[in-house]
Amino acid sequence: MQFVKLPIDDHFKKQLGRVGVLLGGQSSEREISLQSGAAVVAALVEAGVEHVAIDVGVNAIADIQAAKIDRAFVMLHGVGGEDGRMQAVLEYLNIPFTGSGVQSSALAMDKLRTKQLWRGVGLSTPDFALLNATSDWKKVLADLGGEVMVKPANEGSSIGMARVKTADELSAAFKVAEQYDGSVIAERLIVGSEYTVAILGDEALPPIKLETDHNFYDFNAKYIADDTRYICPCGLTLEKEQELMALSLAAFHSVGCKGWGRVDVMADTALNFYLLEVNTAPGMTSHSLVPMAAKVRGLSFSELVLTILRCSL
Repeated sequence: MQFVKLPIDDHFKKQLGRVGVLLGGQSSEREISLQSGAAVVAALVEAGVEHVAIDVGVNAIADIQAAKIDRAFVMLHGVGGEDGRMQAVLEYLNIPFTGSGVQSSALAMDKLRTKQLWRGVGLSTPDFALLNATSDWKKVLADLGGEVMVKPANEGSSIGMARVKTADELSAAFKVAEQYDGSVIAERLIVGSEYTVAILGDEALPPIKLETDHNFYDFNAKYIADDTRYICPCGLTLEKEQELMALSLAAFHSVGCKGWGRVDVMADTALNFYLLEVNTAPGMTSHSLVPMAAKVRGLSFSELVLTILRCSL
């Protein structure tokens, strides 16, 4: 089912009530969350929607209750905001919120279990291995094709990630990644093109192809560098683009996600697609991908924000 533009009238604003934009938080992605939240607040100001910004800290429950909100726009990234904990708090307080629920948020945050689920339902994702301090680094590399991506299973924004091709590099990357999360995976490196597909309601938005001169699409390439290239239309044939969008929707729904999100995908040189992860509260900064895809789809930033809120009604 595709979304349609609906009027931003007084009836709609009354339905929304007072919107609390939850931002900041205490995760390693705090600074990005503050930027995303500020952009959402600006859109609500433009639309004339009553709102309040809530910087989520140690007194989150008390602060949310004191704000007397009717609805929450969850713009928290990472642990504590995107992993089901805040969603559970909002459910307990009986406050409707944007995006996915408790279970799907927790599952999508965990790259290991998401990949296990995808394997179980027959969706393609790169081969992987769970690492620990006693792992046989040479064997892991050999089993996964000789070059891998090392990832903390429960981090976002490429934090703690590394691309490695020797046993010593793998051991060192594991030590860095485990500082962010006790669960660390090594994933077979897919050499080819990277794509991202935004999901809005039940529709996949136009895919974006990502190109960077960095070793991979890391934190700097995502949020700081001005030379990252975002290509949309993405250059695929219509048939391959539809295949990519269908795979992304299937991945999104298999995890139980709803409302909005983003699915990241690699394609090898033969244009076989491999799912990387689902983001249930993607960035909304000036470098962010969901607003780019929405713009190609014909939605302004404010219209995107209001459509996400409409999904929470």
